Formats: sequence, structure tokens, C-alpha cells
Amino acid sequence: ATAAACPPAPAMEWRAGWPRHGFFLAVLIGAALVAFAADARALATLWWTNTTFGHCLFIGPVVAWLVWQRRAVLAALDPVAWPLGLVALAGAGSLWLVGQIAGVALFRHIGLVAMLPGLVLTLLGPQVARALAFPLAYAFFLVPFGESVAAPLQDITVAMVTRLLGLVGVSASVNGTLITTPAGYFAIAEACSGSKFVIAMAAFAVLVAHLCFNSWPRRIGFFVMAEAVAVIANGVRAFGTIYAASLTSVETATGFDHIIFGWLFFAGVMGAVLAIGWRWFDRDPDAAPVDGAALGRASPRRIDALVAAALALAVMIAAPAAAKALDARADVLPRHIDLPVLPGWQRVAMSARVPWAPHYPNADHFLIGRYADGAGNVVDVAVAVYGSQREGKELVGFGIGALAENDRWVKVGAVPAINGGSAIRITAPGPVERVVATWYRIGDVVTGSEKRVKLETLRAKLFGGRQRAVAILLSAEALPGHDPQAAIRRLLQSIGPIDRFADREAGTTG
Repeated sequence: ATAAACPPAPAMEWRAGWPRHGFFLAVLIGAALVAFAADARALATLWWTNTTFGHCLFIGPVVAWLVWQRRAVLAALDPVAWPLGLVALAGAGSLWLVGQIAGVALFRHIGLVAMLPGLVLTLLGPQVARALAFPLAYAFFLVPFGESVAAPLQDITVAMVTRLLGLVGVSASVNGTLITTPAGYFAIAEACSGSKFVIAMAAFAVLVAHLCFNSWPRRIGFFVMAEAVAVIANGVRAFGTIYAASLTSVETATGFDHIIFGWLFFAGVMGAVLAIGWRWFDRDPDAAPVDGAALGRASPRRIDALVAAALALAVMIAAPAAAKALDARADVLPRHIDLPVLPGWQRVAMSARVPWAPHYPNADHFLIGRYADGAGNVVDVAVAVYGSQREGKELVGFGIGALAENDRWVKVGAVPAINGGSAIRITAPGPVERVVATWYRIGDVVTGSEKRVKLETLRAKLFGGRQRAVAILLSAEALPGHDPQAAIRRLLQSIGPIDRFADREAGTTG
């Protein structure tokens, strides 16, 4: 009687095409990881070593779980090889190619991850892709992105900390992202801006909004609330660290900060976000993840799975093949270059107090020297020259330029451009402060914009022309009685036009 009342659930039966189509999909995913192994390794390294993107380690298992949730719906669908899916796959490959030749890692990583939905569309068809729409979209959180929010978050964190310190009676002065208190000075660096919280919280909030809400206004409201809580929590954490330093010592407070800033603190923030949003959850936990009836019919446009797999493979390998051909372009550079002799200035020893040098790994030529004039102005001159740019040999990028990754120097803020060059203030323990101005020479263009560098590099790779790239950096310490910006401008008068100076260093004429 009991067996009759509760019959066992029927075994799930998958449509006949799944083994063949699924096999080709698995093979091509493996082929993509081999063809783009350098970017796959770079992604894995960032997830494992960069704490800002540590949450990406959880995205893969979450995507797999989301697909597993949909297995009953998928089993009832007929996978078809869809020729129009090759268009999406070609688009992903084109984006990767643009990122490769322009040196934009974000584009390469997005292009690599975008190949997954392209392959699903090509080998399984649009009906299956619609069933997997959210898991495929959520996979883009595998891409390390969002570091651009660090700068505005630094300003927000500084404002919050100074207000909270004032409420508890701790005097504080602000210099850009530096906060000075009686206990010492604290740099609200990019790592302390809260970008880790905001980026990881975005991935968490999107998942919760999908699983726990049906209403789009509630989903959007929950996401905004979660991001606001992340920003506030980081401000409170930074305040707590500085306030603790005023009560104990800087060493004790910062050591405690590194402990609470880990996953334990973030877990508490996630718990708070769930508690706030709990009463507005409007989705039945037992509801089907996908409405199978709303997926429509399988596309009538179909080709054989083997043909689709062969075409998909050809489309994927076309991008790295084109990149290899374009990367082969390079200018011939002189075997040796020197810093110039400047009228009114003489070469002196580099600073021994707090040394500074920009970071240009794998440059074909790199020089740095210090110049002083009779009025007491001292300016460091650095030159980096590349015969061409490619992955791992780039003029601009993360940890490349005036500041290296995990540098002792940290950015305080931007200053007005100097003769068209971008300029920033940086500081190091001491405290020591200096201004760094940067110019780039790409093709026939001189710019202080990193974005312009990427565009000009892309133009040179695609349409030919000069491939050499030069970075010129002038930096002066803030010394008593000497304005670093004025010292840099004075040296520029002796150097002459930046384009001619860069061309001379690269062994070319203007």
C-alpha cells in the first residue's frame, strides 16, 4: 500500500542526441583551453594570487551547480548544431584578437569566456542556450574586472573615515588618499578602497537576486542595497583599523585588520545583506529554475554536429593564428641608447633615501638617471623603449609604469597635466612625496592617456606603420623650497619637444 501511494520517481531519460553533441562540446572546450592556454593560466593565476579576484574561484562550481539544477529541463530538449552560433563564436574570437594585439587583458579574458556560450549555441542550439542563459551569463564573473572602481572608492573611504574619526575625537588631516593622525599616517591604497568587497559582492548579489526574487525592481533594489552595504562595511573597517591604532599601535591595528579583512569579515557582511533582503524574497525555493514551455522549439536551421565542431574549431584557432602574424611586426632598434646631455643640468647619483624607479618589464631598453641644476632642482628621468608590443611586453598595463604591483610607493592623487603628460603624486614611508609625469610615444602620436596608447597600438598592429613604443617619465621629489612640478617643467625646457626626444631614444627621426 505504501509503495502504491508513493511510487518511485521515473528515471530521467535524455534525448538521443545528447551523448554525441555533449562529446563534441567537451572536446571543443578542451581545445579552447589549449589554444588559449596563456590566458587560461593568467586567469587561474589571478584567481589564486590576487585577493581582489579570489571570489572567482567559486564561480566555476556555482555555474556547474546552476547547470545541474536545469538537468531535467535539458534532458527533455533536443540538442541541435546551429550554424548561426558560429557568428557568436567568431565575435568572441574577434574580441580576443583585439585584446591581444592592443594589449588589453580584459578584452582577451572576456573573449575567452564568451567562447563558452558561442560553443553552446553552435553545438547545442538556441533552445538549449536559452535554458542555460543565466549560468552562461554568470560565467562572465570568471573575468577579473572592476579595478577601475578603486579610485572613486578610495575617495569615499577617506571621506567616511575622517568623519568617523571626528565623531570619536581623533584629529585627522587628509592629503589625497593619506590620512594623518597622532598615531601615524595611513594610506588608503587601492587595496584598501573596498573594491574587493564591491566586486565580490556584485557576484554574490546577482546570484541571490536570481535565486530569490521574481520581480525585477526587487532584484535591482537588492543589488543596489548589497553594494551600498559593501562600501559602508569597508569604510567602517578602515575606520576601525585607524582608531585601533590610536588606542594601541599601528603594528597591532594593521595586523588585526589583515585578519578581519579575510573571508570571515566578508561572510559576516554577506550574512547582513541576506538578513536585510530576507523579508522581500518573493520566489518559491521549490520553483523550477527554467520554464521549459517558454523555451520554444528547436531551431530548424541545423547542420551535422561533426561539421559544426570542425567549423567551430577553425573559427577558434583563426584568432591566435592572426595574432601571431600581427605580433611578428616589429621595428629595429639601436643596440645601445643613452640618456641625453642636457644644457644647464648635470647627472648626479640616484636618491638613497627612498629609491624610486618605474616598472617596465621586458622593455627592449630601459634607462633611468637623475639630473640636477644650479638652482637646486633635482629630477629623475626614465625612458622605456619597445621595438613592438605583445602579451607580456606592454607599454601600459596593471603594475606597469610609474608604480609596480605591491610597490612601496602608493598613489596619493592626480595633479594637472604637465605639457600634455599625465601626472600623479605618490608617497612612500618616511613620508616622502614626489610627482611623476608620463608621456607615451606611439607611432606618430604623443599622449599621456593609457587608453590612447591602446588605441594607437591597435591601429599600428592592424594597419602597419611604426611599431616602436616609448615611455618618458620625469619625476621630482617634494623638497623644501622646491616645487616638483616646476622642476619638471624646467627640465622639459632643456629636453625640448617630447616627440623628438622619444624618437632620438628609439633611434628614429621625427
